[in-house]
Amino acid sequence: MSDPVIKRALVSVSDKAGIVDFSRELSRLGVEIFSTGGTLKSLQDAGVSAASISTITGFPEIMDGRVKTLHPKIHGGLLAVRENPDHVQQAVENAISFIDLVVVNLYPFEATVAKPDVTFEDAIENIDIGGPSMLRSAAKNNESVTVVTDSADYAPVLQEMRENNGATKRATRLRLALKVFELTSRYDRAIASYLAGAVGVGAANKMTVSLERELDMRYGENPHQSAGLYRLTDVNGTRSFEDFFEKLHGKELSYNNMLDIAAAVTLIEEFRGEEPTVVIVKHTNPCGVAQAPTLAEAYRRAFSTDTQAPFGGIIAFNCPLDMEAAKAVNEIFTEILIAPAFEDGVLEMLMKKKDRRLVRQTSALPKGGWEFKSTPFGMLVQERDSKIVAKEDLTVVTKRQPTQEEIADLMFAWKICKHIKSNTILYVKNRQTYGVGAGQMSRVDSSKIARWKASEVALDLHGSVVASDAFFPFADGLLAAAEAGVTAVIQPGGSIRDNEVIEAADANNLAMVFTGMRHFKH
Repeated sequence: MSDPVIKRALVSVSDKAGIVDFSRELSRLGVEIFSTGGTLKSLQDAGVSAASISTITGFPEIMDGRVKTLHPKIHGGLLAVRENPDHVQQAVENAISFIDLVVVNLYPFEATVAKPDVTFEDAIENIDIGGPSMLRSAAKNNESVTVVTDSADYAPVLQEMRENNGATKRATRLRLALKVFELTSRYDRAIASYLAGAVGVGAANKMTVSLERELDMRYGENPHQSAGLYRLTDVNGTRSFEDFFEKLHGKELSYNNMLDIAAAVTLIEEFRGEEPTVVIVKHTNPCGVAQAPTLAEAYRRAFSTDTQAPFGGIIAFNCPLDMEAAKAVNEIFTEILIAPAFEDGVLEMLMKKKDRRLVRQTSALPKGGWEFKSTPFGMLVQERDSKIVAKEDLTVVTKRQPTQEEIADLMFAWKICKHIKSNTILYVKNRQTYGVGAGQMSRVDSSKIARWKASEVALDLHGSVVASDAFFPFADGLLAAAEAGVTAVIQPGGSIRDNEVIEAADANNLAMVFTGMRHFKH
């Protein structure tokens, strides 16, 4: 069987990037184009010859566009087997003309439900029905029909048509059909996941995860381990590095770099829209975080928490990196700098160090959804730890109420301790980390390390506050903080010895608040 020449095309896209130029070239190749709604208007406004889908169906688009392509003359034109005489005869008898090319992408359901203020009604309206139906019909009949879902395929399809007298090759049609079923299966999983959350059933009984290599890593955590970064498609949709970041300068990013970028950015986003904030990360743990009226001051204060760890570390900024802050950062070697933008002259100055990576964060990371961790015996799935504690959620459990200044430091500390490996003890003063105790087997050890780190850089803990990612099981941890000069404490509460801990706080004139929520991070 020879490759079928494309004579008629159905074009209906939600994402219209490149569709006008693609359709114009199809028209020049002699393809008759039919379209719907906004796509039809875009083509006609651009002077591309296109007719309404209603000229095929003989029926208007109805119910706010919910019903427009669900018609036998559309699906018959897609599904008819051209080599089957009975199919051809039935098509003739029912005035059905073959459709040789389908260009469809779907309503942006995943992008819609990712919005923090999305309503259930908006989500439902962005469930595409006609689009997946046409795609599946066209893909099933890939022997005769070419189906395009991705604008990246526009140019290759046109080139192949030019080289083959208006036809595409069988291998191309099969490859494009595969992309259809990958797309529609992901789309359905995203809808199922959203509805599962809407009815409160938690994680679905079955989850399908698809991984596609996006970037090669030179090696993994160690040189003897092979590794790569994979574009992830799961119940949360498709996510890739390039969706959120643009690397502007420096060596290739490594496996460890990617882990540190994730740690730095998820923490800095806790302070999105707030006054200038700087996060310094080393081996996925924050070693310094500070907030100040200027970015340069915030950096210097974050650096002063630990003046050794930042060497070779990762630094993230919550606002455009200006020259004053860049000059301060440039005094030491850092692996990666991440900012939403770089002011004039900053990139040129920072690029003089060839090994340093400069990364621009182009969009916020998605909130909520599911996260996955592999083990040798299965995949663990949990909701992301994205819940926020507001001031009004705090419960004061001591006789002394915290001051407004203490509340500000307690809230600052709580945002940070959620991103530190457990067990976590964190000292904060004037919106600056003063001592970080991370990842120890005992909470007392974490407290000792945090105090030791503060003493190493001569930071006085008197007047500071302390945050614990989980409850104090005994009063000893709190008493150690009191000895260091702490005036206020934030912790989840929930220990069977809470009363003992509260009594110790009262005896030392400490203010203590419970969040009712812990932040273990393994």
